[in-house]
Amino acid sequence: MPERPHASLIASIAANERWSAVVDRTAETAPARRAFLDRFPNENARRAYFQRMALKSAQARRARRKAATP
Repeated sequence: MPERPHASLIASIAANERWSAVVDRTAETAPARRAFLDRFPNENARRAYFQRMALKSAQARRARRKAATP
């Protein structure tokens, strides 16, 4: 894959241009938030999902620390 040194900057410019036209960001993202939350049948399922994500994040950080130590 070729190196793309400016990809992050180009993406940032595009995101800023896209959001510059939006008056109410909360209203703009409401359909996506609703679709995400509708995936869970109840509050406990949602909490379990986020706890699982937190566990995976902690495990990844631990693995990176372990790999970085000589």
